Amino acid sequence: MTNTQLWFRGVRPSKFRHVYGLPTRKECCYTDISVVRSGNDGNFCAVNPTFLAIVADTTFVVIPLNQTGRIDFQCCKVIGHTGQILDLKWNPFDDHMIASASDDCTIKIWKIPEGGLTSNLTECSTELVGHKRKVLHIEWHPTAANVLLSAGFDHLVCVWDIGNTERPLLNVIDCHVDMIYSLAINRDGSMIATTSKDKKLRVIEPRSGIVVSEGICHLGTKCSKAVFLDSNRILTTGFSRHSDRQYAVWDQHDLRKALTQEVIDSSSGIVTPYYDYDTRMVYLAGKGDGNIRYYEVVDEPPYVYYLNQFLSGQPQKALGFMPKRGLNVNQCEVFRFYKLHAAGNVCEPISMIVPRKSTLFQSDLYPDTVANVPAIGAKEWFSGRNVSPIMMSMKTGESIALDVTNSKLNRSSSTTESVKVQRTHSIHHLTNGNTTVNGTTNGMNGSHHLGPAANNGNINGNTINGNQQPQQQQGHYGQNLTNGTTTIHSTIGTNRLSINKENEQQQQHQLDNRKLDNNTKKFAFLSQPTIPDYRPQTIIEKSQKTSTNQSTKFHQLQAIFGQQTTNHKDIANLQNNLLSTGSRNSSRNSSLENINLLNSENELRKAFSKQADEIKSLRKSLNGSEKRVRELEAEVKRLQQQLKQHQ
Repeated sequence: MTNTQLWFRGVRPSKFRHVYGLPTRKECCYTDISVVRSGNDGNFCAVNPTFLAIVADTTFVVIPLNQTGRIDFQCCKVIGHTGQILDLKWNPFDDHMIASASDDCTIKIWKIPEGGLTSNLTECSTELVGHKRKVLHIEWHPTAANVLLSAGFDHLVCVWDIGNTERPLLNVIDCHVDMIYSLAINRDGSMIATTSKDKKLRVIEPRSGIVVSEGICHLGTKCSKAVFLDSNRILTTGFSRHSDRQYAVWDQHDLRKALTQEVIDSSSGIVTPYYDYDTRMVYLAGKGDGNIRYYEVVDEPPYVYYLNQFLSGQPQKALGFMPKRGLNVNQCEVFRFYKLHAAGNVCEPISMIVPRKSTLFQSDLYPDTVANVPAIGAKEWFSGRNVSPIMMSMKTGESIALDVTNSKLNRSSSTTESVKVQRTHSIHHLTNGNTTVNGTTNGMNGSHHLGPAANNGNINGNTINGNQQPQQQQGHYGQNLTNGTTTIHSTIGTNRLSINKENEQQQQHQLDNRKLDNNTKKFAFLSQPTIPDYRPQTIIEKSQKTSTNQSTKFHQLQAIFGQQTTNHKDIANLQNNLLSTGSRNSSRNSSLENINLLNSENELRKAFSKQADEIKSLRKSLNGSEKRVRELEAEVKRLQQQLKQHQ
């Protein structure tokens, strides 16, 4: 074997080997946000393709995703908790519903209006009360509608059905004996994983509360985190006995020994893992770090391969991540973080991009991903059924948005109690003298019309089994139906054609009456031709608008620095004003002639304070001179009186 072959043995091919992080320009960030200053490691930032939510102590702000730039400190907020908010999560099936967990022992569900907040939102749609101490973590179920899981400081894990207003609490899991550090749920929602202060990793069946497996994960005393991988594996991050940060991969059915365990570094920040099921990449971001490491997960040992890291000079306080359906496929973007800076009140989007020259859709980078459509209802899931999530294509175009809408329509009636059938169902051999068609099918809002061959014989939909798998519920519409002595012979093709036509008509009618969602708007905008505008544009600076409203330069400084809320834009505008007017009025205010040397906020503050001190000293000297004048006048009068007496 040659040296060249030996060298190539160590090079592992991967299409994600050169993934890099692309920070966003300052004008496209979200600045001047009142970020919470708590030391907790909670999820203070949550994002979906429509809104960005950021915690601000006992309240949180909801910003439309396209509203970048400076955020007004008096912007509308969601106000309702009496304690600090510790976790935020958007509903994966409703971009306008968000859950918040708080220090006041409650969980509240909020409904954000279309287009964002126009006033402070104080009324929640649902309040979940059941924890005895503060609620630390919340997670939405990935496939079942209206199912929420929460973990609190009272060592309890609660399972909620927010659609049930009378008894929303489905189950309480009390297997923990110490503080719960993290809560994770697998892709189909059949298992949850928790890490605790007792250094144990537990895999739990959430409906029954049975602990499937448990074991010691990390020997350190600091916080540990867990996330589910595919192929029944779990990745945890924590600290070793010597306070080294490390990650480990486990088999969820056997937690006695880790499949692999590696040391990351010796920093002290808590590491949070984020896993992407589509690309099989895991991102490790430490609190207080300026970097984000990313790895690729494989099925063979060592199970995790280091790829690279995103480096930044600004440490992160918290990270939110965009769901896959909100990414930009034209730029080969495979993940997007929303980074809350530890200092500066800035939220910065960071895109993880695969470097490719082509702007066409890359099918190998974007397999079918999870859609924003529930696959099962809460009661059906709690009764013991597990269903994989409904998938959608990432390929851009109108047909993709239509497919998602169709799946929404097909699932619209599956969450109700009266309908037990999913998507489509099969009609079996039914014999009844005078039966009636009462069953409905998802995607159809009426009864089955089997054509003229039905011969006024109707079918009772209650005989259809609602627990059939979707693979078993497709087709078979043309089976024999007997009504007395009459035999109905319907072919599969005829029945399928009639049902498909009804589906298309009803779906088209509902699509016409329904608002276009965000993806449809985006695709419609992209399909429009771009017409260049060559007309000259006049740009009016803020300095030209505001310079005439100020009497003196000192008043400008006093108006800016006399308030506590000072921003860099006002300082820049003030500097431009002083430079423009200083050339015309060079004879006055000679102390401000060198204002162009003041290049920072601190120097401007020093100049302002210096001028204020000078004014104070002048006032003191003026008062002293006036006093001296009065004393001299009195002395003159006294001398004049003495002179008169001598005369």
